Amino acid sequence: MIPAADLHTAAERFGTPLYVYDAAELNAALARVRAAFGDARVYYAMKANPNLSLLRRLAAAGVGAECVSPGEIARAEKVGLSGERLIVNGPAKSAHEYAAGARLGATFIVDRAEEVELLPPASRALVRVNPALEVSTHDHLATGAAGSKFGVTLAQVPAVLEALRVAGHTALGLHVHIGSAIRDAHDFTAAFGRLAGLRAQTGPLAVLDAGGGWGLGADLPGIAREARATAAAFGAELWVEPGRYLVAQAGTLLTRVVGTKRTGRNFVLVDAGMTELLRPMLYGAAHPVTPLWDGPATERWDLAGPACESGDLLARDVTLPTPVPGQLLAVGEAGAYGAAMSSNYLTRSRPAEALYEDGQWRLVRRRETPEDVWRAEEEARQ
Repeated sequence: MIPAADLHTAAERFGTPLYVYDAAELNAALARVRAAFGDARVYYAMKANPNLSLLRRLAAAGVGAECVSPGEIARAEKVGLSGERLIVNGPAKSAHEYAAGARLGATFIVDRAEEVELLPPASRALVRVNPALEVSTHDHLATGAAGSKFGVTLAQVPAVLEALRVAGHTALGLHVHIGSAIRDAHDFTAAFGRLAGLRAQTGPLAVLDAGGGWGLGADLPGIAREARATAAAFGAELWVEPGRYLVAQAGTLLTRVVGTKRTGRNFVLVDAGMTELLRPMLYGAAHPVTPLWDGPATERWDLAGPACESGDLLARDVTLPTPVPGQLLAVGEAGAYGAAMSSNYLTRSRPAEALYEDGQWRLVRRRETPEDVWRAEEEARQ
């Protein structure tokens, strides 16, 4: 945990809103994954946080990358990832993604039967399976539900595997990812059980990719035991794809109090909002909020951002000491889908990002300027 005094130092040095990352927690999260999953191959789901400095740290630690866009593939290449350390995923891949993935020797995740014909020649591929489960997360995060756009049905799996082989591709095995921020570990038990039921139809497989999506407080050793058992049933090597689990708790959004307002509710107005942290507005995510000033916490407040949107709230009913303009708040568990989802709505400049390691701060993304935001528009006129 980064000391409060050092958070104040970062805010003074780099300004707010500001994302900060704790290198020690990044290391600890990866250690927890490896302790639980043993020799499973680890791929980082880059969409959680694609900052190049974080990617370089993970790559240096032997972690691969799972990419779901041309830009993410380019980032992976930038940090030296290719071949068996690279996965290309997504339900609607572009021709560019197929070409870039083939050039880098990536493994493709086949998301629908028609995709077999779109793969570059002699590709390595996994078939994404939708186990059609109701899972314990927000509907927007439930990728393994029957109504989700992801994966093929259990009944379609044997035919898609055979189609890959007939087309000259290497059908490595199966992929399953049922969602993000899943609260109940039994959801994974159900998903692995449905996959295991395919063993008689598929025969042995080289790889089972068990995805990620584990809640931050999940019983990781228990999930890992069941994933390993399912992989063993297929005679397969186990792959996993943690994203949020690796980076969420390492990240904090620092924001300053702008003022207060008392109407039907108590509002503390802050300089960060939906353009910096979209998760609360997008799917009701709750982030812990810590005031970085002293005083008795006696009243409940809603944290309201600067956007002209009623939903621009970072948190509700947070008990705080009386807020005064300029005081600092730390919004926790913000290392995943925080900076990654930040936007230029309202021509807001995306925040800076800083890494804390061995008591020292290092800027890993500078704050945008308005000129950065409109540069592509100006260049289009030339």
